[in-house]
Amino acid sequence: MTLTRLQFTPGINREVTSFANEGGWVDGDKIRFRAAFPETIGGWTGFNTQTFVGTTRSMHPWVTLTGKQLLGFGTNLKYYILQGGAPADVTPIRRTTVAGAATFSATTGSTTLTVTDPLHGAQINAFVAFTDAVSLGGNITAEVLNAEYQITRIVDTSTYEIEVAVAAAAGDTGDGGVATIAAYQINPGLGTVTFGTGWGTGAWSRGTWGSSSTTSVATGQLGMWSQDNYGEDLFFNVRDGGVYYWDATSGVAERGVSIASLVGSQSAPTVARRVMVSERDGHFIAFGCDPEFNPGVQDPLTIRFSSQENVLEWRARETTTAGELRLGSGSGIVTAVQTKQQILILTDISAHTMQYIGAPFTFGVSEVSTNISVAGPNAIVAAGDTVFWMGRGEFYAYDGRVQQMDCTVKDFVFSDIHIGQIEKVAAGHNAAFSEIWWFYPSASSTENNRYVVYNYAQNIWYYGSMSRTAWLDRGTFQYPLAACPTGCIFYHEFGLNDGSANPPAAINAYIESSAVDIAEGDQFMFAHRLIPDITFRTSTGTPTATFTLKAKNFPGGPLFGNDATNTTRTATVPIEQFTNQTFVRIRGRALSLRVESNQTNTGWRLGVPRLDIRTDGKR
Repeated sequence: MTLTRLQFTPGINREVTSFANEGGWVDGDKIRFRAAFPETIGGWTGFNTQTFVGTTRSMHPWVTLTGKQLLGFGTNLKYYILQGGAPADVTPIRRTTVAGAATFSATTGSTTLTVTDPLHGAQINAFVAFTDAVSLGGNITAEVLNAEYQITRIVDTSTYEIEVAVAAAAGDTGDGGVATIAAYQINPGLGTVTFGTGWGTGAWSRGTWGSSSTTSVATGQLGMWSQDNYGEDLFFNVRDGGVYYWDATSGVAERGVSIASLVGSQSAPTVARRVMVSERDGHFIAFGCDPEFNPGVQDPLTIRFSSQENVLEWRARETTTAGELRLGSGSGIVTAVQTKQQILILTDISAHTMQYIGAPFTFGVSEVSTNISVAGPNAIVAAGDTVFWMGRGEFYAYDGRVQQMDCTVKDFVFSDIHIGQIEKVAAGHNAAFSEIWWFYPSASSTENNRYVVYNYAQNIWYYGSMSRTAWLDRGTFQYPLAACPTGCIFYHEFGLNDGSANPPAAINAYIESSAVDIAEGDQFMFAHRLIPDITFRTSTGTPTATFTLKAKNFPGGPLFGNDATNTTRTATVPIEQFTNQTFVRIRGRALSLRVESNQTNTGWRLGVPRLDIRTDGKR
């Protein structure tokens, strides 16, 4: 018989059965499509030389006036600015005590110290730094005490506990002296959403009498930051917390400070859900913040903006361009993203645009859609003038109008997503490949461990497994950056290996097709020869890809036979050469093709393999 071409429709489709998807791809991992043909994704390698505290949820790059590259990133516990190889902790200070307000007590043989401060206001996992303390009299010396500690337990409103490196001796009976000063960093958010159940959780009259014990509601807020630069300075905020400013002229040795505390500050917001700087006109914007005339009381639907190019002036007056707006639908602003022309704002149920319109109102807001949803604050990303986001069961795009996106892997994604941790979804733009990535937690995971990709140039979808909590496209830095849950940041699209291991490990990549009828599917066929068509791109060494053919007789029947064969590159000049042909033995009414690799320094792009098949008997 003539050779049969094994060419499949680009993208992965999990919305229909395998036989209904005949001629398409049904599964894959660590692959993408270029010009309609599948290939392995790029590798990754370490970006930072030091790890940091907490899980990174957002990153922002910018450059100082002297050309220094900076990367700001917020974890659930702290905010850092990376300049060079080491991250600097610029987390704002919430409160600094007067001398002697904080005292210590130790228990012989224990590394736990109890700190007494009647006004501490701290939460568990918060950080506090002590200075000017003196020895407790034994092992707990001044050097031990005068350091930064993470609070391990809140005893009550006046006391908490920390852990030190040495156990107390019998002589540690002092209290640290009258000069001890405690500097408390802002209280952290959660790394993982936790839930409470039982009486008092959830809304009153949500169900029948006695049903409250089955109700689960979130008992805390995920630690998430938003940030934007104004020139070389940083404007940043912790979700539903304070609004801060970091001045680059002071260097990374200085921490961020509350805008309201800056000299000359006028009516600045003290709490917000998200912040940004309007690129077109230089206004600082706070979303879901406290109104000007009700300071300290957060309104999740209020938007405030400063006077133009003035972070200090927030009073709405005839002499300023500052102002205040309030959205009319939804229970609160979830997120906002800036495009070239406007700002798109999402509440929990509606979408709004915000545009600069000039005097006297400065900005105008219009509702553009209702009955939408959004997975979380970081589930949205702009690519040019189009905005993409993941909802709670749908994917959406906005290009002047909001529309639900046709997705060929929607059921696969949303049937295996941890709805309780969905706010962790992180979106990113990989412009070099026209891709929008969403990292999300699968149903069995409390942290992002999978991804789904929309390729807007080819209008196709694919997915895979990878643990990433934040993504930043290339621009200020040469390669895209992505953060992992363990406290590392990686350069992506760098090399061909998994650089999270030492030495670098292979990337396990594969793609598998749906079942394809041999002939018309009405007779048994025998496949006996495969002619590969593949290129190993920039691979080094002797790269190999495995081709596996799997046979079926009926749509609901088992894969009763398979045959695997390897294709290995044998030369690269004058043209790339690899295995000419391989012989297989497989028979059935339909078959599927799987191509995979698990070898370091290996990347491939599939072409159109061909299969030599002939009619066969039923036995």
